[in-house]
Amino acid sequence: MHASRPVTITALGIAQILGWGTSFYFPAVLAPPIVADTGWALAWVVSGTSIGLLVAGLIAPKVGAIIDRRGGRPVLAVSSLLQAAGLCCIGLAPNLPMFLLGWIVLGGGMGTGLYDAVFAALGKLYGRDARTAITNLTLFGGFASTVCWPLSAFLAENFGWRGACLVYAALHLIVSLPLQMAVMPPLSKVPSDLPGDATADASAIKGAPLRHEGLILLLIASILTIAGAIGSIVIVHMMIFLQERGASFALAVTLGTLFGPAQVGARVVERMFGASYHPVWTMIASCVLMLAGLIMLVGGTLLLWLTILIYGGGYGIMWIARGTLPLALFGPERYATLMGRLAFPSLIAQALAPSAGALLIERHGADATMAVLTGFAALNVALIAVLWALCRSSARV
Repeated sequence: MHASRPVTITALGIAQILGWGTSFYFPAVLAPPIVADTGWALAWVVSGTSIGLLVAGLIAPKVGAIIDRRGGRPVLAVSSLLQAAGLCCIGLAPNLPMFLLGWIVLGGGMGTGLYDAVFAALGKLYGRDARTAITNLTLFGGFASTVCWPLSAFLAENFGWRGACLVYAALHLIVSLPLQMAVMPPLSKVPSDLPGDATADASAIKGAPLRHEGLILLLIASILTIAGAIGSIVIVHMMIFLQERGASFALAVTLGTLFGPAQVGARVVERMFGASYHPVWTMIASCVLMLAGLIMLVGGTLLLWLTILIYGGGYGIMWIARGTLPLALFGPERYATLMGRLAFPSLIAQALAPSAGALLIERHGADATMAVLTGFAALNVALIAVLWALCRSSARV
């Protein structure tokens, strides 16, 4: 008998806040004091996140396959250990190569413990009923920057950036690791007849393989990869884009703070109404909202706050679609393995995209870069239309 779903999601959600806050959101607050203390180039310090995402993408297929075979418990345990080890290496690094080595280790923790891996673990645990659990988990993840940015600032001010890394490493060991182990049962204790499992949901599977399966997987992977790349560029270069549209730096920072609440707000709406429609509509809404937000940004609308809310909402629910659509289409049996394969190109794109965006801005300007991003967002809307048509023809929507 394992923990109730609310307890499970709360425990995993706390681990997600710490996981995202000490990896993806790490440089926003801690990069400046690291540069000031060490003299290392800012570009190299910030590149740690890209290195971590690249490692996470490279190991994602293997991680998914392991979760399919052994469940989520051992993978999440390894994640907490790797994140703690990586942060210790970063915090104790005497030089830049050791600092970057720490990010390689931390990237292993990201690949085994952030959304894609935990989505796969929840799919293994709850079968087709994992949709609500995945949505609820992203609500926790949406608060990672809200919690960890001020906490990082406090720790850096009082203990230095190295002390902050070591405190975070300890939190992974004394908070995340015990919580995840307490609520994630061994695979041998996961019931094989979960309500919502494929064996009990023949009406959803319709007793036949999904038509156009290869093409549908390719389309989902392409959509997630494009959305991930756009999202990384916009997040990293948001201040530049907003200032290009006439906002002062102070206003740009204020507007940027709307991005997190926009993601969480859209996820709350999805949580309230998502059970009444197929997850493909979540992905459709995400692609359309991201395109609408970028069109408004390119058009230079005066309502920059609305632009952020629309784009941020679309980006926020993309993470829900990322976890729920493959589960709805392909069922829980191969879900973890498929999640690993889908995460592979997306995470690598997220790792490389900020540098590509910086190069575009440097050579062609912020306006041209925003136009390129809008073009890719329009391509995603076209791809999701094709995906919807294929799903309909397969009688899965």
